[in-house]
Amino acid sequence: MHPAASPARRPSGPLTLADWRAAVCGGPSLTQLVHERLAQAVLPGGDVAWILPPDAPAMRAHIAARLAELEALAAAAPDRSTLLAQRPLLGVPFVVKDNIDVEGLTTTAGCPAFAHTAQRSATVVRRLLQAGAVLIGKSNLDQFATGLVGTRSPYGQPVSTWSDDHVSGGSSSGSAVLVARGTVPFALGTDTAGSGRVPAGFNHIVGLKPTPGRVSTAGVLPACRSLDCVSVFALTVADAAAVLSVLEGDDAADDYSRFAPGTAGWNQPLRIGVPAAPRLDAAQGGPAAWAQAEALARSLGATLVPLNFGPLHELAGLLYDGPWVAERMAVVQPLLEADPGALDPTVAAVIARARGYDATATFRAMYRLQAARRATADQWQQVDLLMVPTAPRHPTRADVAAAPVTANAELGAYTNFVNFLDWCALAMPAAVTDAGLPFGVTFIGPAGADAALARFGRRWQAASAQPLGATGAPAPADDDAAVALPEPATEPELRVAVVGAHLQGLPLNGQLLERGARLLARTHTAPAYRLFALPGSAPRKPGLLRVAQGGEAIAVEVWALPQRHAGSFLALIPPPLGLGSIELADGSPVHGFLCEAHALEGATDISRHGGWRAYLATL
Repeated sequence: MHPAASPARRPSGPLTLADWRAAVCGGPSLTQLVHERLAQAVLPGGDVAWILPPDAPAMRAHIAARLAELEALAAAAPDRSTLLAQRPLLGVPFVVKDNIDVEGLTTTAGCPAFAHTAQRSATVVRRLLQAGAVLIGKSNLDQFATGLVGTRSPYGQPVSTWSDDHVSGGSSSGSAVLVARGTVPFALGTDTAGSGRVPAGFNHIVGLKPTPGRVSTAGVLPACRSLDCVSVFALTVADAAAVLSVLEGDDAADDYSRFAPGTAGWNQPLRIGVPAAPRLDAAQGGPAAWAQAEALARSLGATLVPLNFGPLHELAGLLYDGPWVAERMAVVQPLLEADPGALDPTVAAVIARARGYDATATFRAMYRLQAARRATADQWQQVDLLMVPTAPRHPTRADVAAAPVTANAELGAYTNFVNFLDWCALAMPAAVTDAGLPFGVTFIGPAGADAALARFGRRWQAASAQPLGATGAPAPADDDAAVALPEPATEPELRVAVVGAHLQGLPLNGQLLERGARLLARTHTAPAYRLFALPGSAPRKPGLLRVAQGGEAIAVEVWALPQRHAGSFLALIPPPLGLGSIELADGSPVHGFLCEAHALEGATDISRHGGWRAYLATL
């Protein structure tokens, strides 16, 4: 075990965003809080997690100017709580991968010959600064964001925070390591093939990869511009989701920006697709850790659906063994042609494959991709999300040195296809293997399911009870800490209580499902209603009536219906039924099905059964 995995390595002071918010409101100056962390940020004797560390002269000046700016804001505000409401990341330190521009600082992309001073900050950096965060440095990466291993940098090779012998994962190696140590509560990486997920798995932290286009990539040096995402590393899902809420949104400066709020959750019980034959390393304890993850998913009420991942693995191969490597060439071609020795040999060899593809090959690959998109779209009718091993195994540095390309390709088995399909993903700690290595799983959802993934991820993190990175700190026990933090945007929803044929599994439930509704709760009305079986209806339907006295509590299901579908749903409701206001057992009002009183003449009062399902069981 690497010393960083010991609780003794945990930095003093706040870890999570909730910790930082409490500290900011607790009295010390922002300068004091940040400087206490800076004193612990760089390991003695050289720290290869950084390319531009906090103690570099340019970075010191940047931090000093930023803290002076925030102190002036704090002095002018009525109190810290008020300022936090306006700037939810006030005083929180963060780092960015060194292919993300910060005005006045050098961007290297892991290549000294490419280094240049950025004239403007990336959109994501500007949004974080607007939210009050404090940039304290830039992190190491696989050169030009080409690699999943973390070993392809002239600035050094970060290792897993759990083992000196094992790789950190890449390309966002430094960002993941700094979060896993507890140096910062969050860091930005980028993700084309899995660079925001594999390092999360190898360091036992959260890696959130948004739906492509949800977060701007303006000011981010591309790897594959048409596929790239800015990703978020954090110790908790709540923190990653809060950062995403700050980053997300349209950006006119990014031609690939296409923000849409997306869905808030899924129907229950949750259906999770899993590989029918997962690729795992038995020697490292992968099968046992995977079985533990499957058991945990079932304990959360999910049904696991085995799927054939063959088509997805085939699609994954297109990323490096297809014309998309030409996008990498588009970035580095001038340097590669002028000074080929400036590039890491493996990176240069990967990018040089672009010369083997012409326009015809590119179009053929695009046709394959479009066919795969249509074929996999049907998958979301069978399952709500996927759960996969974040990586099949955790290689050592010696493994990668012996077969750099082969080892890298293996790590992308469950990551390379995701951006091709416009899906989102959330890498999560799942277990510690018998070999003492972190084991992670990744949850994958369709486009726009970012908030839904985060909400499920919070439940997973609380139930899995895995330590936070290599800090030794326990995972949050519940969602209480997430309440005060912002969440990713979702489309507006209408809460609708159903009492009869629209209940889950009954004949008209499909009218809700086809409109993207999700089951929120099974509960009861306040004891103020009577339930009747309506005569002559097909399918059988009940009528719910509120009464002044003699009422009962009637079983209902509460569904969240996207507001954009409320009109079409209302049009399907035949008289004498209609949508009105229903009081639930806890006193809260929701929209729901009510019946006109005149239609109940001659109807059978079935209130004594307590609900429609119980009545149907007697027939």
